[in-house]
Amino acid sequence: MNAPAALALPGWRTPTVVLACAAAILFIALGTRQGFGLFLQPMCSALGWGRETFSAAIALQNLLWGLAQPFAGAIADRYGAGRVLVVGGLSYAAGLVLMAYSSTGLELGLSTGVLIGIGLSACSFGVVLGVVGRRAPPERRTIALGIAGAGGSIGQFAMLPYSQALIAQFGWFNALVVLAASAFLIVPLAAALAGRTTVAHGGGQGIGQALREAGQHKGFWLLTGSFLVCGFQTLFIMVHLPAYLVDRGGTALEGMTALAAIGLANVVGSFVCGYLGDRYSKKRLLGGIYALRAVAITAFVLMPLSTWSIAVFAIVMGATWLGTVPLTNSLVAQIFGVQYLSTLFSLAWLGHQVGAFAGAWLGGYAFDTTGSYAAVWIIAIGASVVAAAACLPIDERTLRVSAVAEGAKG
Repeated sequence: MNAPAALALPGWRTPTVVLACAAAILFIALGTRQGFGLFLQPMCSALGWGRETFSAAIALQNLLWGLAQPFAGAIADRYGAGRVLVVGGLSYAAGLVLMAYSSTGLELGLSTGVLIGIGLSACSFGVVLGVVGRRAPPERRTIALGIAGAGGSIGQFAMLPYSQALIAQFGWFNALVVLAASAFLIVPLAAALAGRTTVAHGGGQGIGQALREAGQHKGFWLLTGSFLVCGFQTLFIMVHLPAYLVDRGGTALEGMTALAAIGLANVVGSFVCGYLGDRYSKKRLLGGIYALRAVAITAFVLMPLSTWSIAVFAIVMGATWLGTVPLTNSLVAQIFGVQYLSTLFSLAWLGHQVGAFAGAWLGGYAFDTTGSYAAVWIIAIGASVVAAAACLPIDERTLRVSAVAEGAKG
């Protein structure tokens, strides 16, 4: 069975240091990204753009994040994560600076879309959690991934008011420059995750064999499809919730507070999902998350807008926001092993980012053409029901690779 054991890296890179630096990298990368919705209205107003222009750049960012991440994951699996993270941090910081100087939709697409998208592919879940997943013992893997993911959740909570304060005090242009300096901190943090973690893998698989094995496993595609729905929902909400609340009579502060509350609730949610994932069926936990989201979104769009309805929606969505990530990552490791965990999880993440592209872009397109987000909310509810049902048939059993190895010998 795939029961690989990670050998310790030498020197100061202890599991605790690796986990702390991994959480810090996700804090910066995901926290900064979570605040992009705060720039939609001020940038569009100042530069005379429609919401679709900004939404298209964010959609491109998430699509490229998904497309590039399998390559980043494969490079990290082969040569180690350190170099990949350095490139990601530099690309992220450069993208934020050039985002500030963008004056056309094309420039915004190249900076916010291409550079930041590539940066995120190299310094977010696929690469970072691949290192954490290999360093953690199997019986504690999901909770370790949950703790690392909680770092990203704390970033979503802390970086939102930080970004809003920067915009309020210095304007959106200077806010982006300061955020670029923050993103550069990923570069020194990458040192803790540098080097290859040697993995003892009983089957001796090559990467081609691992990819074929995943491609022939129905559960991998069901997991990827459900992850697509997660991306659609979270990016639509992240980018468009502040504007949606303003459209319904709320304020920009309420929008920022709602996104921050989602991040705060997800600190607990990521940890709890990681804790439960080490004890209960991961596929059933994932199905429950998508079912809960369907209920929460339905109630939110049908109820009159109030401080309480916004708070309850933010807390419920936050509790499930990144909880899918440690469960999905750990389930991939459980079924296929950890030797190519960065690569295989990154392929599943591609599904997430295809959904993210659709959610970010469709929100802007729907509003610009109909003046409403209603159709997108309805799609989000229906897709959540489908995702909940798709998780249940996944076969969680660990695969044996002896047959593959024997075939390779022959």
